[in-house]
Amino acid sequence: MTRPVQVVPAILSDEPATLDKLVRQAATFTSYIQVDIMDGQFVPSKSIGWEDIARIKPKLNWEVHLMVLRPQDHVAGFQKAGASKIIFHYEATPEPQKIITAVRKLRLKVGLALKPETPVSAVLPLAGQIDSVLFMTVHPGFYGAKFLPEIMDKVKELRRTLPEMEIAVDGGIKEGNIAEMARAGANVICVGSAVFLQPNPAAAYRRLVALARGEAT
Repeated sequence: MTRPVQVVPAILSDEPATLDKLVRQAATFTSYIQVDIMDGQFVPSKSIGWEDIARIKPKLNWEVHLMVLRPQDHVAGFQKAGASKIIFHYEATPEPQKIITAVRKLRLKVGLALKPETPVSAVLPLAGQIDSVLFMTVHPGFYGAKFLPEIMDKVKELRRTLPEMEIAVDGGIKEGNIAEMARAGANVICVGSAVFLQPNPAAAYRRLVALARGEAT
């Protein structure tokens, strides 16, 4: 089955006012975003929390990517804030099954994220219980981190193993590599600086979508 490629703007901010601005900006060119959450422990940087996004009440659909230790402590808050999907890191907990169960009890979608060094085999025992796998294509924690092209091999491996799985990639993806990520088998591509740090974010987003879908000339 060929899945249409979805390009998802990813918002990362440590300032509530900037978060509000970026969410409003994204709503002018997309209906779905990812909000990145960092705790300063699992990754070096720290971002806003669920209370901040609850306060602005986004008018579009959104998922949250938890780059935090003890993700179970964050699940209920983001459900309350209005997330439709919670993505947490395999490496953040010794018991990912418990987190999956907690998210499911709240009737949310659940995704499992993998750091660059984590093998594809780690996710396979849990594949039947999750909605997606998110490969980090950078070492997480910093906006604009260096893209790691070797992660494309992991995307290809998982696509061969689980052809129906939703496979997402996140980090360092720009005009020059987005088409290659789509050809490797990623059907959800998260982009941050390639959209929000451009002079015209809406035009940059549309260009990335066209490239990812092989529609650009």
